[in-house]
Amino acid sequence: MLKEEIETSSKILKKKEHIINAALIVFSQEGLNGARMEKIAEEAHISKSNIFYYFDSKEVLYVAVLERVLSKWLSPLNEMNVNQDPRKALINYIEEKYKVSKKSPAASRLYALEIMQGAPHLMAVLKGPLKSLVREKVAVIDEWIADNKIKSVSAIHLIFHIWAVTQHYSDFSTQTEAVCNHSLKNKKFANSALDTSIQLLVDSLIV
Repeated sequence: MLKEEIETSSKILKKKEHIINAALIVFSQEGLNGARMEKIAEEAHISKSNIFYYFDSKEVLYVAVLERVLSKWLSPLNEMNVNQDPRKALINYIEEKYKVSKKSPAASRLYALEIMQGAPHLMAVLKGPLKSLVREKVAVIDEWIADNKIKSVSAIHLIFHIWAVTQHYSDFSTQTEAVCNHSLKNKKFANSALDTSIQLLVDSLIV
């Protein structure tokens, strides 16, 4: 590939990323049906026609946003393998999930909204790549159990519990802040949440 082609490809990727980031903000506030392309264009500081140059429709852009969200969430889970120390691997996964919830609460809420609506735009991903990845990591946890590295536990429900706990602080941030007057932006509160999750979901399993 020529240098000019590489530079052009890089510019296109950056432009798409910029549009996706703006669309995430609008979609998380308005949902797919309520979001207007004019609002997304305004958020991205570009023209609406410029968005359609990169994305054929609002639905295509919406799916691109959801796939980007899911990709970032699955990246830490991808790192988990049977050769790792279980405690370190699980703690690392929980820490990374908390970081995503803190940095991208809008992304978590948008994903939750899609799931509550029956995942009409993500079902193929959920039943395909996500299902395969989760099965792979269930096998990793089961092997740790077989090797007596952690106590016997339902691997799939352990993963679900980690998702539920870590995503709670973004999906239900309004409730958390109403009750505690804090969110993950408060360092002490965030550390306490993380320590509690490690105590309940990791240390309780260590043999």
